[in-house]
Amino acid sequence: MVIRDKIRQAIDSMPPGVVVSASDFDVPRNYRATLVKALNQFEEAGLLRRISKGRYYKPGKSRFGELQPPESEIVKDFLEKDGNVVGYITGARAFAALALTTQISSAIMVGTNVSRRPVTRGQYRITFLLQPNPIRKEDIPYFIILDALRLIKEIPAATPNESIVQITAWVKSLGKSEKSRLIELGKAYKPYVKAQLGAIMEHLGDPCDGLLLTLNPVSRYKIGITPSALPTAPNWNIV
Repeated sequence: MVIRDKIRQAIDSMPPGVVVSASDFDVPRNYRATLVKALNQFEEAGLLRRISKGRYYKPGKSRFGELQPPESEIVKDFLEKDGNVVGYITGARAFAALALTTQISSAIMVGTNVSRRPVTRGQYRITFLLQPNPIRKEDIPYFIILDALRLIKEIPAATPNESIVQITAWVKSLGKSEKSRLIELGKAYKPYVKAQLGAIMEHLGDPCDGLLLTLNPVSRYKIGITPSALPTAPNWNIV
């Protein structure tokens, strides 16, 4: 089978919306130039769409027109490498799942251990949030809660008071061991995040001494959270 036919067969068997690059095709390295040329030809023919340099997807169809790839596909090279989790989707899109906002923009935020500049892929602008803890799949739900505290003043269409009430409700729903893990991961975050988390834990009647000992007792955190939303906020110098 000639290389072009082999690539066409692979594309035909691909589900719509999956993002691929040249390395995803089982083609010998000495045929790489042929592979790249074929991908460009299939793009010109409309079989593929380019999402960024060297990355393509097979367009899906619906009654309303052509479908874009899922967000997780658009950024999947930032989420997984060699079978290991290296990033996670956070920011407004993840916060919406916590009922913290209903506004979703065309930006996708990825939590990562590597500092990166924003990039654009198709209609999406991808930004990156440096995660201070090693990234493990099982810790991602905790990271999103901590990221919400970190970005609480930037959550779309929500005040810090509204957000802290909802975040407190989510923390309350966690079990004892889950709260302990949240606190352990939170210790790597900035002081104003630890102060919010400590105030939440104190309000819920959970142990929080481990967080208190990491904070400067004279520091004040101007976040815009009032005692009406979180009664223990003043105990942690949150204003």
